[in-house]
Amino acid sequence: MAAVILNLDTVNLSDEQFYRLCQVNPDWQLERNVQGELIVMPPVGGISGNREADFIIDLGIWNRQTRLGKVFSSATIFRLPKGGDRAPDAAWVSLTRWQALSREEQEKFPPICPDFVIELRSRSDSLPEIQAKMQEYLHSGLRLGWLVNPQQQQVEIYRPQQPVEIMELPANFSGEDVLPGFSLFISIFE
Repeated sequence: MAAVILNLDTVNLSDEQFYRLCQVNPDWQLERNVQGELIVMPPVGGISGNREADFIIDLGIWNRQTRLGKVFSSATIFRLPKGGDRAPDAAWVSLTRWQALSREEQEKFPPICPDFVIELRSRSDSLPEIQAKMQEYLHSGLRLGWLVNPQQQQVEIYRPQQPVEIMELPANFSGEDVLPGFSLFISIFE
């Protein structure tokens, strides 16, 4: 089953209305794309949930050692500067950029694009839709992004002003200058 997309052009939810909609429906995983369409995401299964958790753990361990930023789970919605309210599977924001936000901005949906995201394609995800989501991040200031695609045994690497790089699995991935010293080996998915 794919994500349900509702075109709410006639409703035009404000940022505050979208925030309240999410607060009164905590069991729904909601996003809005750059066109303002409301996206109801289905829950992931055990395999995808476990993979996502492993990515967050690895990123979190690196961050605890370096103390360079903040790590976020898929429960965090970011209000992207160029439009869209998105919840990556794993995200990282540099400490300097995070501390520049007010306490209220940090408590609600932070109005910032993560510096780094990992999106894990689950069986229910449409590849073109998740690739469009990665482009939304790039247009809003993403510095590095990985789209992990177990179905094709690949990872797509997104960087500003560069074509998408596709790497076949297994492979070792570097955090480059965005996450100095971070590396992650991703093996073949079974």
